[in-house]
Amino acid sequence: MARFRPRRRFRIADSAQQVVGGFLLAGPFVVTEEVWTLAESMNVFQALATVAIVFSIGYAALYEATDRDSDDDPDVAGVPIRFVSLMIVSYGAVALLALVFDAPGTFLAGHSTADQAVVTVKAVGVGAIFSVVGAATADSVF
Repeated sequence: MARFRPRRRFRIADSAQQVVGGFLLAGPFVVTEEVWTLAESMNVFQALATVAIVFSIGYAALYEATDRDSDDDPDVAGVPIRFVSLMIVSYGAVALLALVFDAPGTFLAGHSTADQAVVTVKAVGVGAIFSVVGAATADSVF
């Protein structure tokens, strides 16, 4: 017998909750030198693994750890809009804080602009692992 679930559609307020949670957990990792040192030493496969981890944590937190069904959310090209929003917030919060705090200029001084860009992308991936936890939790709890 199918269980009745009230349908909770994705709203702008859900994105706002994601932003609060994403920024809350992103901040400490953006300004930690160890994150930038790790990012500098990561190869392309490790960087791609961080992306897979972020996507996995995000999807699991939104749809597997709760009774929410991805089919209840509107989608973009078959991907639930709530999940798209979560990924934008998770990576966006880290990237924005990194640029506002001038983390690349601080932790990668003496590197070429191209090297700074590559390491920054990897550091954003590392920070997004934590940001996605905060963003998904805030979305699911409130």
